[in-house]
Amino acid sequence: MHDIWHSIWQNMFQFGAPWEEKILRTVGVYVFLLIGLRLAGKRELGQLNAFDLVVLLVLSNTLQNAIIGNDNSLAGGVFGATVLLVLNYAVVRFLYRHPALDRLIEGDPDVLIRKGQVMEQRLERELITKEQLEAAARRQGIESLDGVDTCRLETGGALTFIARTPSGDEERHGIILAKLAEIEARQSAISRQVSGLADRLPPP
Repeated sequence: MHDIWHSIWQNMFQFGAPWEEKILRTVGVYVFLLIGLRLAGKRELGQLNAFDLVVLLVLSNTLQNAIIGNDNSLAGGVFGATVLLVLNYAVVRFLYRHPALDRLIEGDPDVLIRKGQVMEQRLERELITKEQLEAAARRQGIESLDGVDTCRLETGGALTFIARTPSGDEERHGIILAKLAEIEARQSAISRQVSGLADRLPPP
């Protein structure tokens, strides 16, 4: 029994690698991810397709081994996760106090649609298709890109849309169409009433 508990203790709570090595491994992976995702573009952060998802899943599994090494102990995994969380908190806090550096790392938002005009070159640069853009617009309640005034790809990878405000002529045109539809509906109702009356009249 003593040997069993000793084995459990050793497998769960004794590091399989020096703690200094774990810290260096975690810092190295964190820096690699920051640089890699920055170079991959903002699309990787928010607008994922099936291929991007597969890459990120494989990447996370690969880098997990890079962080923990040959250590499968519970303590080793918790220690690596703790170092990662503390490191990320320190970096976020540092960048909060240095907005210029934060902007350099994260970049600027990218305008993909300006005044209703789709910026084709920027879509190609970010590897976002019009179909993906339209799908994102529908998720925000805009039926098509014709109803979009501005679309921005934010630094975090999210797409934000500003709906196009109709001009005065477009509003008047819409009002006229609505009135015409109302008149047509009334005419159809009157025609049905007249037809019903004609059917109830006795034959001559």
